[in-house]
Amino acid sequence: MASRFTSALDTILDKTLVPGYSAIGPALRRRWWPADPDPQALAGRHVVVTGGSSGLGRAAATGIARLGATVHLVGRNADRLGEAADLIRRDVPAAELLEEVCDVSDLDSVRAYAADLGGRVSALHAIVHDAGVMPPERSESAQGHELALATHVIGPLLLTELLRTNLAAAASPRVVIVSSGGMYSAPLDDSIGDDIEYREGDYEGVRAYARTKRIQVTLAEQLAERYAADAITVHSMHPGWADTPGITESMPRFAKVAAPILRSAEQGADTIVWLTASPEATRTSGEFWSDRRARPTYYLPGKADDPRVRRRVWEHVCRAADVDDTLA
Repeated sequence: MASRFTSALDTILDKTLVPGYSAIGPALRRRWWPADPDPQALAGRHVVVTGGSSGLGRAAATGIARLGATVHLVGRNADRLGEAADLIRRDVPAAELLEEVCDVSDLDSVRAYAADLGGRVSALHAIVHDAGVMPPERSESAQGHELALATHVIGPLLLTELLRTNLAAAASPRVVIVSSGGMYSAPLDDSIGDDIEYREGDYEGVRAYARTKRIQVTLAEQLAERYAADAITVHSMHPGWADTPGITESMPRFAKVAAPILRSAEQGADTIVWLTASPEATRTSGEFWSDRRARPTYYLPGKADDPRVRRRVWEHVCRAADVDDTLA
């Protein structure tokens, strides 16, 4: 349990970015953060991890498999999934892994995968949404949606909705949405609400990424409300600055400068695993986490999403996913 002093120190780390988001953060915070899950916390349970071919997704899948779960390792490319599974089994020889191909940005692919999985697995403990992209120029999904929005928001919403009954059939089910600290730079205001699909102006991949990561945080809050009656816990989180393809390939200059202090993929994925397995994570729902602690969704106190934009974005992604927009 964190003392008042360590709680204050934790907040300072979070607000000053470099120590909090870097490898320094978990190195210090592990001295006071909540206990690790039981080593067999997920024995006999099924967990879907999207974006499982590399980076945070693979690291999260490794940690979840180590806790005894059957991990449904989801990605777009069968060969890359096979390579990831081999690497996971090197660390966890007894890992129960199922390599399953699905392009989360393609809603037809999502529907086909959900129908198949839902028929095979009656009770699904958790879905970890980690599939991510940062396109250098505007591109579209198979259904014509901006690719970052389709991958980070529309596809995950549809997959979760289609597997809601399977989640509700499990004990203590969870949904974990992997966002980014970059979402702090993209408040949910008219700049997003008026152009959700990023059709106007010059397209910037980093900006599109941050916008959709902000929407993910809001989505977690909305799904928490929507799924409360089914006792499905929904949280979002950010992993800090981790040495993964998401940073090294998409932001090479930053990765080069920050290389000495980048977190390992395992450090970045720690909170994903913890949210998936720890009983403490179900005490609340709809929060935004980092290093096993719920964090504010805006840096400055008193700031919040514009409720009109919040509703507009929710209605847009629900229409795109062809799901009803009821919140409660």
